[in-house]
Amino acid sequence: MWKRIFVVVCTSTILSSFGTAASPLYGRADLAVKHEWALVPHKWEWQGPAPANHHVDLRIGLKQGKLDELIATLYEVSDPIHARYGQHLTKTQAEALVAPTEETTQAIHDWLDFHGVDLSSIAYSPAGDWLSLQLPLAQVETMLSTKYHTYRHLETKDTVVRTLSYSLPRALHDHIDVIHPTTMFGSMRDFRATFHVTDDSARSDTVVASNGTTVKGPAGQDIPVSCNTTVTPACLQALYRTEGYVPKAANKGNRIGIAGYLEQFVNFADLQTFFTMFRPDAVGANVTVISVDGGLNDQTMPGDEANLDTQYTEGLTFPTPNVYYTTPGTAPTINDSVTPPQRDEPYIDWLQFVLSHDDMPQTFTTSYGGDERACNLFAQLGARGASVMFSSGDGGVGAGTCGTNDGTNRTIFQPVFPATCPFVTSVGATFHIAPERGIDFSQGGFSVYFPRPLYQEAAVPPFLNRLGSTYAGLFNPAGRGVPDVSAQGEGFQVVVGGRVESVGGTSASSPTFAGIISLLNDFRISQGKPSLGFLNPLLYSVGAPAFTDITLGNNPGCGTPGFNATEGWDAITGLGTPDFVNFQELLGRL
Repeated sequence: MWKRIFVVVCTSTILSSFGTAASPLYGRADLAVKHEWALVPHKWEWQGPAPANHHVDLRIGLKQGKLDELIATLYEVSDPIHARYGQHLTKTQAEALVAPTEETTQAIHDWLDFHGVDLSSIAYSPAGDWLSLQLPLAQVETMLSTKYHTYRHLETKDTVVRTLSYSLPRALHDHIDVIHPTTMFGSMRDFRATFHVTDDSARSDTVVASNGTTVKGPAGQDIPVSCNTTVTPACLQALYRTEGYVPKAANKGNRIGIAGYLEQFVNFADLQTFFTMFRPDAVGANVTVISVDGGLNDQTMPGDEANLDTQYTEGLTFPTPNVYYTTPGTAPTINDSVTPPQRDEPYIDWLQFVLSHDDMPQTFTTSYGGDERACNLFAQLGARGASVMFSSGDGGVGAGTCGTNDGTNRTIFQPVFPATCPFVTSVGATFHIAPERGIDFSQGGFSVYFPRPLYQEAAVPPFLNRLGSTYAGLFNPAGRGVPDVSAQGEGFQVVVGGRVESVGGTSASSPTFAGIISLLNDFRISQGKPSLGFLNPLLYSVGAPAFTDITLGNNPGCGTPGFNATEGWDAITGLGTPDFVNFQELLGRL
């Protein structure tokens, strides 16, 4: 349902509410729109004016002083043929590159002071590039020359307070990247679709037995035939050839991190049951849970997503330490007398928490989304030596939303952020063995926001050439291609509440690929070498031969068959699935 909303604001009245003194910098004539929507975003509907007593947890993302230098450094330390390969930045070095200039900080302080904000109430990110403060809605409307309204999601029934347009003095446009909450309507609950229970009616405490029957994998290895439909850690170890590798760098700092939101709690009893059934040598091991900004881990509420992530990362990487970050984040709510404060943007909380520490895991996996501005925070993680994996999504070519929001309602293929961020490794999904196939829900395509990065310049054009004029006008051929890689994503055996569920989705693929990268980091660190860091420049160059190319499958959506898996990179399985032994041989030469 689409509704056109017209917002009229009497700016002169608003500005006079904080005094009569005129300011040439912040006056009415100086205002210019920072961002606006022509229509209410897809799947949202207007409900009415925002509550008069509403308070806003305002976040202001400032222009980062030397962002270009940070990104240039990221690519240099991530390029296996560059002299700086592996020379990752320290926390202090990275923060020095993203800190805003004194001019930017002063301009923002002057603006906030002009609008009566107590500067001592502001909280800052470690680099000072994000400001957080809580203000009455009426004051925020004055500052942004706008009017907020209440909107409801048609499917999830989530309710948010947002605006369709906001303005800033022209002099501030070059100092402020984004302000939230304003015009971003994304709900984290949408990302629940990255996993699903595949056989909910047949839950049991047993799994399909292989009866000793095996098939040959791409490298001639024996794989239990049961892995065609029932995936366990043993299946993944055999398929991706990690079987027999024993991590050696657990006492040298190698760790893997899992980001959790949406009140997804990892259950310790379920983890032990999983180990007993599928990884007996790991019985007694556990995952370390770190609370971010008051995040909980309620043992009475085992989560499918949290259990899937931790059971398979630890199932693949034991005895490597696993760290689960629990960040409070639920669907957006109205902050009034009967509902809790909004926590609909916890992603920035998690990123800032991790970046605030000198020491952090070398590998991360997560399946949730956030604001495009977070992309620059991932660049910081990569520059500091972390490899970041994301589920590509489960929407085929459409991400569940095939229409534009610019008033034309054109059909367009839209892969989702953060998989589209050029500084992360996006992971699509496969199923079956001998051979593996791209699965229909594996989300892939081309970003309409981020241009194609240099590391994809050789791999992506051949796919586009084979595609020809098919789907012309439905996607951005110059955009960043998704996914980068893929891994199994269907039939994962997960223990939830003491019982086995069969779970699928790219949320299974991402921790699987991340587990293999963590083992490769272990291999590197045990040899006295630095961690892999940002992966993509390596994967798309000398790393490409270490993948098993997937040439079967397609990802339908938007009323089309979607893209086909083909030789080389494609927009359903990326470069393919990993071969651990091949990667070991490659990394041993770097």
